[in-house]
Amino acid sequence: MADNFNFELVSPERLLLSEMVTEVVIPATEGEMTVMANHAPTMTTIKPGVVSVRSASGKKQDYVVFGGFADILPTGCTLLAESAVPVEELHKDELTRRIEAARQELEHTELHEHKSKLEHFIMELTHLSGVVQQD
Repeated sequence: MADNFNFELVSPERLLLSEMVTEVVIPATEGEMTVMANHAPTMTTIKPGVVSVRSASGKKQDYVVFGGFADILPTGCTLLAESAVPVEELHKDELTRRIEAARQELEHTELHEHKSKLEHFIMELTHLSGVVQQD
């Protein structure tokens, strides 16, 4: 039986989750990462994607995050998201709006590095729209 640890998912709007869990899968910028109790201390940035949480009771919950970072300790994990919602609350028009806003910003950007980051962000959001179940 897996050990439990405390997980918190926080966005600027609200605390989405704070409970004991057995595992959390996060979309780290360097690749998907599974966090379990007694994980080595790590801090990582988060890309747009789905965070899957398995609670101590066995219930699985998914959340969509739009970037941020995670602070991982052996006793817990805190994910500070730029924006996050439970997957069932995400509407297709929200993803479309975010993609369009990034495309508009891309059109008016001169710096190559910023253009590259925006192109990558648009790619991640487009991929996310294909992964998330829609109504």
